[in-house]
Amino acid sequence: MPRISLTPQFTIEDEGVSRVGADRIALLEAIRDHGSISAAGRAVGLSYKAAWDGVAALNNLFSAPLVVARPGGRHGGGAELTAEGSEVIEAFHLLERELAAVMAELQGRLGDAPARRASRLLRNLAMKTSARNALRCIVDSVTAGPVNAEVDLHLADGVKLAVIVTARSAADLGLAPGVEVLALIKSSFVLLAPAAEVGRISARNKLFGTVAAREDGAVNSEFVLDIGGGKTIAAIVTKESAETLGLHVGDAACALVKASHVILAVE
Repeated sequence: MPRISLTPQFTIEDEGVSRVGADRIALLEAIRDHGSISAAGRAVGLSYKAAWDGVAALNNLFSAPLVVARPGGRHGGGAELTAEGSEVIEAFHLLERELAAVMAELQGRLGDAPARRASRLLRNLAMKTSARNALRCIVDSVTAGPVNAEVDLHLADGVKLAVIVTARSAADLGLAPGVEVLALIKSSFVLLAPAAEVGRISARNKLFGTVAAREDGAVNSEFVLDIGGGKTIAAIVTKESAETLGLHVGDAACALVKASHVILAVE
């Protein structure tokens, strides 16, 4: 039977609960040491896009950005950690030191049958999601109906998100004002429009922002919008649609998301 390996996942609190793993901490440390996302990516073996996506995910998970861009100059721009970013690194390594002995003991006990069953359960609970957008939000209000409930979320200053879930789901998740949730949105569910051309539509959520990145593939194009407060949202559209939209980095745009296309999760 293969040797069972137990890898800890630390939970770091910063005005709520946000999960950060060792790979993301290494990226933060590389940004601190090298002063740019591209150099940090090379240092930890990531492409610029993967490093940029990691920074965007970190900034989305916490209430305040961990990394901010530095204005460009003669030698170009860069990036630096905020005070919150430094605190996350320090907290992670504190937990790492304190838990090292405990993890070593657990590792030695994984050979017996009860521990093997426990390790299988832990693997099942270590959920990963294919949703490109995972946004940490705070519940502002819940309007319950006989079948569905409307949940209004605070995403960032001036940025709200409306979600429709079943009344049963709202009760099971314990949704109430002040509860922290993770809003999951598939990038293919996000519609895009130039900011000046958004008309009357049925999509409840209109998230205005600036195109921060665009990557064209053979069939599809990926856009990332900076929607403020250190938050971003990604959208996948066909390459033909991307050409029709004519959106490029720096352009004002709007991400449109139906309230029923947002999945909520709690920890």
